Amino acid sequence: MLKQFGQLILGSCIRGDRQRMLPQADEAKLTGYRNGTAGLFLFFLLLTSCFEERFTTHENDRITFSTDTLTFDTVLTQISTVTRFFKIYNPHSLSILIDEIRLTGANASFFRMNVDGYSGAVLRDIRILPHDSIYVFAEATIDPDQPLSESPFFLEAKVRCMTNGNEQHVLLVAWGQNANYIPGPHTPNRISLLSCNLGEVVWDDPRPYVLYGTLLIDSCTLVLPPGARLYVHGGIANNDLGIYNEGLIYTLPHGRINVRGSLGAPVIIRDDRIEPDHTGEWAGIRLGPGSGPHRFSHMRLQNGIVGIYADSATVAEIDHSIIAYTGGPGLLARHARATIRNTLFHHNGAQAVALTYGGDYEISYSTLASFGNSSEALLMNNFYCVDALCTGGARLNKITASVTNCIMAGNSTDEVWLADADATGQGLFDIQMRHNIVVVKELLKMSNYPEFFETLCLNCIPYMLSDKLFVDINKADFHLDTLSIAEMKGISIPGITDDLEGTPRDLIQPDIGCYEYKE
Repeated sequence: MLKQFGQLILGSCIRGDRQRMLPQADEAKLTGYRNGTAGLFLFFLLLTSCFEERFTTHENDRITFSTDTLTFDTVLTQISTVTRFFKIYNPHSLSILIDEIRLTGANASFFRMNVDGYSGAVLRDIRILPHDSIYVFAEATIDPDQPLSESPFFLEAKVRCMTNGNEQHVLLVAWGQNANYIPGPHTPNRISLLSCNLGEVVWDDPRPYVLYGTLLIDSCTLVLPPGARLYVHGGIANNDLGIYNEGLIYTLPHGRINVRGSLGAPVIIRDDRIEPDHTGEWAGIRLGPGSGPHRFSHMRLQNGIVGIYADSATVAEIDHSIIAYTGGPGLLARHARATIRNTLFHHNGAQAVALTYGGDYEISYSTLASFGNSSEALLMNNFYCVDALCTGGARLNKITASVTNCIMAGNSTDEVWLADADATGQGLFDIQMRHNIVVVKELLKMSNYPEFFETLCLNCIPYMLSDKLFVDINKADFHLDTLSIAEMKGISIPGITDDLEGTPRDLIQPDIGCYEYKE
């Protein structure tokens, strides 16, 4: 009976809805299996050979992961090799075939991968049985003593899986340098809260501080002393909070930032990437409504989407600082109070300084260089629109601004733009400008401010691209040229005795801009 059943199996084999004919077995070869044990072995062998695994190929059928980010969180003090793992699940009732699993990304060389016992940077045709899973082990080997060009603060790669035409990935994140990393690796949503019962927290470790995600400052003053370095890791976050730009420093109503750099040891706040010509990656510093007062002294801030955003009723002071290479405005203020002195803005993707919806501002001895974009160097208005097209009307708030001894220059036709939405004569637009270098054209039309130089900008100098002004715009050297039209054209301001670099100001005929000319 067993022999006959074996021959029946050998004769035909049903696979799903298809029938496959097998070669007839040789009678002599079956003779040796006529005892019971051998016969059972043959039976199960032949039965197994008839099984065909069925795979889902539907484009909606995907794999799932045990995590979306694998973090290698070992504190680095020497060359470290760290292994982490995640699981890939097949939630379907049929087997699934992963066409390709690949390590990708600029830092992929720091990582190695083992999938279900197979190693390599690229693995193909990985099968997972129905409602089953496999392990993916990832290993990172990092030397924290390498320079940043070889081993950045954050090393990122992806394990990319292609299944049924779908691309899915798990992010690999490792620490590449010795630094103070904020937040800890297991903080939900990459959001850190700094709170100290209205006291101070001083970041004075000689190692740099590296922010990964968002830092909320509440009931606390964050102090950055001379020489402090804060690197911010930007990018796009997609989690329960929605989609937003990472790398945000945000002050809540009782939060403050006090940057206490010095002439010889400025405070550095920038992105953690070092590629040339890289701009606008981290979100920037946002001074939340009602927060402050904030102080930014001897600071070098760059590569944010916005440099500093001063929100409603915020109080801020900026001096001896450089805000550069931003994707948007260098300073965006909205119904705030701000004092800006001896500060350089350059290579900003939008306005160097945008003062919107009113507020109270004083800008002196500063350079707003707006070359290479189509936005104004300085924007001032007293309103904001309820909707994008302003069809729903505008809300007004008084603006009071004093701009003295400043350069607002660039390659647009207008580097100063004023907009007064007050048609009732309530005096909501109080602007005083003196001894500045400006670029204006459309602003002088009859429909705008035809008496700009007579009433709004006293003793101001129109700038043309043919005029001598800076040493070298192409090299971002905004020191004054030997024949600069800004030399000895300023007016002395009590209390300001030096320039951005500590050079003494001429007390009688100072120069215009953030730099005093020196031989």
